[in-house]
Amino acid sequence: MSPRYLVLAAAGLLALGACAEDTTEPPTFARARSSGMVGINVVLKGRATGAQIAQLNTIGRVKTTFPEVNGLTMAAKADRLDDVRALRFVKGAALDQQVYFPPPTDLVAESDFTGGFSTWDQDAINATVSPGSSARGVSQTGEGVYVGILDTGLLATWPRYFPQERIATQYATSFVGGGAANVGAVVNLPGDQWQQDKCAHGTHVTSTVIGFQRPPMQFQGTAPEATIIPVRLMAQGSANAIVSCPFTGAQAAAGLIYFGNLKQGPLLGQPLVVNNSWGGGSPDPLVQAAVDYALANGVLLVFSAGNAGEDGMGYPGAYAPVISAAASGWVNEWVPCGTDPDDMNEPGDNPAAFWRACDVAEPTAEDDFYITDFSSREKSGQQLDIAAPGSWVVGPFQLQLGKTSYFFLGGTSMAAPHVTGTVALMLQKNPSLTQAQAETAIKNSAIALGAGCRDVIPIPGIPAQEICWGADATGAGLLDAAAAVAATP
Repeated sequence: MSPRYLVLAAAGLLALGACAEDTTEPPTFARARSSGMVGINVVLKGRATGAQIAQLNTIGRVKTTFPEVNGLTMAAKADRLDDVRALRFVKGAALDQQVYFPPPTDLVAESDFTGGFSTWDQDAINATVSPGSSARGVSQTGEGVYVGILDTGLLATWPRYFPQERIATQYATSFVGGGAANVGAVVNLPGDQWQQDKCAHGTHVTSTVIGFQRPPMQFQGTAPEATIIPVRLMAQGSANAIVSCPFTGAQAAAGLIYFGNLKQGPLLGQPLVVNNSWGGGSPDPLVQAAVDYALANGVLLVFSAGNAGEDGMGYPGAYAPVISAAASGWVNEWVPCGTDPDDMNEPGDNPAAFWRACDVAEPTAEDDFYITDFSSREKSGQQLDIAAPGSWVVGPFQLQLGKTSYFFLGGTSMAAPHVTGTVALMLQKNPSLTQAQAETAIKNSAIALGAGCRDVIPIPGIPAQEICWGADATGAGLLDAAAAVAATP
């Protein structure tokens, strides 16, 4: 848990009912005891044969196969991992890791939030232009583009936050299993488990892409007319504890393969980008194979860089073919900016209203932004692409079942969907856009941000603190959605 979160928790601010930083920790992977069974993710050099399965079954027990990527999961004792790796037909193998993020309901009358108000983070990337206005800095809205959210699913109360028209329920699904506790088996669950999330991480991430309703007001997302496909990775945890909600690499691989198959099946010819606000501390061959499979099938992928600071990026975010997002912040966070025309229990002189009442100056200037201390830095062999708002981003985040609430969250989990939404705008302009073209356009159009220091107010009543970063923290610079769309071939 970051020191910044501890300070916030002690302060107990209540601007939106509650305030919090995302507490996603640098992933720690289960250390299985040598005497117990664990899940092992395996990628073979070719399609599995009966003889190979039989040989693997002498070491453990094969549980789930992924023929699309010549992969499988198996249960075995941890001390047999090297025996699996030693087989001549095995390309790679790793312990299945934990991977972290991230009643009746009222309906939203609108079909999208293109008429919603601006927030500081959308203004910062030039998706919107000013507070109290629905004016956009870019004409595209994500119309006709599918956006996958591979995350914790949606809260059961999601229809109170989002228009039903924006959620592709026919493609929503869930995956459970993998890891030591489930000894390798991964299951695709039918039914509505995708909308029974207890962690709220996926709901907050979704709100950045399409916007959200906070009655009586509505707020724009980066791509308010995009269509969301929520795929739930069955995390264990509760938002009551503000936990990181771990799932397994095998689940993540299954989800990525699912999107790859969707793109070559029901969504053939349709633009699709998937947001991945999760990551692990070391590469997993099965997850990397699933990333490659999704990319090869035309799915565009965005990942969070991780919240490990100087310890380096998470995976697959550090993997060069994906687009990775660091977390930036605005120097005017928590600075009051005049009378708030809609009191909402937040008078204009209350700095807690900054997120929707204050204007990010145009053109966006590097001196107005910083890189957060928790945002993962790029290490040797890793690739960090772009920085996007990931500090004090408001969205739905429930602490109690059935009761709507909204939180400030901070993390690269919050930065990634700004980039994903921008890619959706780019795909609306060019539905045939490739991953490489999208990454190039985003990086070439970025607002330069070099190494530096800024004085930033951490929370109201606390003196400004200096935050510094190096060149390894910024990628190509600050995301500019309007410029990225203009640079789209």
